[in-house]
Amino acid sequence: MKKIVALLIIMSFALPSHAFFWNKKNKALEQELQGKGYAGTLPNIGEGRQGVPKTKTSKPAFESQPGFDNPAELKPVPKDNPAFVDIIQKKDKVSEYSKDANAIIPMLEKLYDCIEDNENLQLFITKANLLTINIDYLADKYYDKPEGYYESFKKLQEVNRYTKSIMTLRREAVVYQKYLAYSESGSIYNPENINQQLEYLKEEINSAILLLKEEG
Repeated sequence: MKKIVALLIIMSFALPSHAFFWNKKNKALEQELQGKGYAGTLPNIGEGRQGVPKTKTSKPAFESQPGFDNPAELKPVPKDNPAFVDIIQKKDKVSEYSKDANAIIPMLEKLYDCIEDNENLQLFITKANLLTINIDYLADKYYDKPEGYYESFKKLQEVNRYTKSIMTLRREAVVYQKYLAYSESGSIYNPENINQQLEYLKEEINSAILLLKEEG
């Protein structure tokens, strides 16, 4: 029993010094780890760091007009203004065929008026000859090209053939009419038949003029 009491007395003196030792050790460890990892206070990562630069916004080179993005404020397209039609829209240039074909229109009109006014044979031959020469030129230039399939091109060839036929008929009528007046062959040279053929030629000329103007 005395031994037990003596042991307890010894432990009572030893424990405070042992606890003091561990308490002192823990404080030293805490000081060493202070500011490092989770055991200490977290460092202030914002100290000494430069701020993130703000995004710069560029200013437009011109100021937008009021109502620019409002459809109700927009002005209508000046479709009736020749400057807009020809320059802004850059209207397609007239094709070479259209230029050549349109140049024939006055010749067709003059021959039509010649028949309508019942002008003499010499004037008819002169105007008809000029027309056929120009249609022949057009045929040689475009017969093997896409323009050769145009309706106006085909109609001009019909007018050309018929004009040449009427010129021949009227020339022959002057020479042979008096000799063949009573024969069956002479009937094609009589004035009634010639006038009928001239009226048909007028219809063909008028049809060709309309086609040329539509395509031009």
